[in-house]
Amino acid sequence: MGTSRHAQTREVRALRIVQAKNHPLYVFMLRAGEILNFADISRVSRDEAGKLIGYQRPQVRKHVSEIVEYLDSDLPIFPNPIILALSPDVQFRSTRGGNRHPDDKISDTGRLTLPVPEEGRPKPAWIVDGQQRALALSQSRRKDFPVPVTAFVADSVNLQRDQFVRINNTRPLPRGLVTELLPEVDSPLPSRLAVRQAPSRLCDVLNSDPASPFAGMIKRASTPGRKSQTAVVGDSGIVAMIQESLMSPSGSLYPYRDIGRSETDYDSVIKALIVYWCAVRDTFPEAWGKPPEKSRLMHGTGIRAMGRLMDRILATVDPLQSDARERICAHLALVASSCRWTAGSWEVLGREWNEIENLNKHVQELSNYLIRVYHNARRELA
Repeated sequence: MGTSRHAQTREVRALRIVQAKNHPLYVFMLRAGEILNFADISRVSRDEAGKLIGYQRPQVRKHVSEIVEYLDSDLPIFPNPIILALSPDVQFRSTRGGNRHPDDKISDTGRLTLPVPEEGRPKPAWIVDGQQRALALSQSRRKDFPVPVTAFVADSVNLQRDQFVRINNTRPLPRGLVTELLPEVDSPLPSRLAVRQAPSRLCDVLNSDPASPFAGMIKRASTPGRKSQTAVVGDSGIVAMIQESLMSPSGSLYPYRDIGRSETDYDSVIKALIVYWCAVRDTFPEAWGKPPEKSRLMHGTGIRAMGRLMDRILATVDPLQSDARERICAHLALVASSCRWTAGSWEVLGREWNEIENLNKHVQELSNYLIRVYHNARRELA
């Protein structure tokens, strides 16, 4: 690639770091609206002979839109750099006194000259990491937003792909850790995370409130190993149970939300959850507090199914009344003899008690069965 392809250049202040011979790293800043002017996104595809070319994942529109929403919010912070592979056309000129420590010869500051591509000409850089971020930055209203860039010179797609694989080979954050961290986040969250924030906070209360039947029993990402004997309930089932009831118009916790004012009566929500699940504990004492491999009531599917039954029962019983717990126990008694939490078979479902798994199909089947038994029993009593 010759410099004759580029009539103009763009000069930026940069830090040059020598990590490997012939492959220095450059750290500099570009504006949000500039990145895709200089860098191409090399998506994974195959040529006519079936050979793999490029290396980037297909665009994830939802992820991009979430980043755009955050960038356009009041106080965005964007610390993650875009990582670029630069063509050899870039030129670095060290400034006088750029070396803070002349003896180490590891880093120096200077000016990095980037060729500005003409229309239809190849760009002087390729995005190795940060495809979705770069797309979001290009769509953001903040075109002047400063973005950190880390770059290295590599005209070979093989070297670019090698770096791409190494950079993206880390495991994603565990879902449980993300869920547990949500209540501590004050800044605006993407919608898919925001809906889990309040349920996660309520899960914390259920785990810490001495009045809660779940006190000390919920296992979160931060739960120390020494508490594994008592922390027998996974937080994912609890959070999902609360989220369904709180967010669905048919949920028993939904009436405690004021959608117009974006407010929720969390005190009443906690009282409702505590009184209902205390009644569940009283109804099934032999199944309560055991690890899920010994009790499917403590299993994520059992929690979610009993949560859906909660929505039906609390539609009839006001959980804030003084006699609510006794009345809920009377309703739960209608299904108690049909439950197989620790032994036996769920005959209608065609499964042994311990064959209930964390599958949406099993959640649906168990929920439907319990609700059907409950309604049939009430109909017979009427």
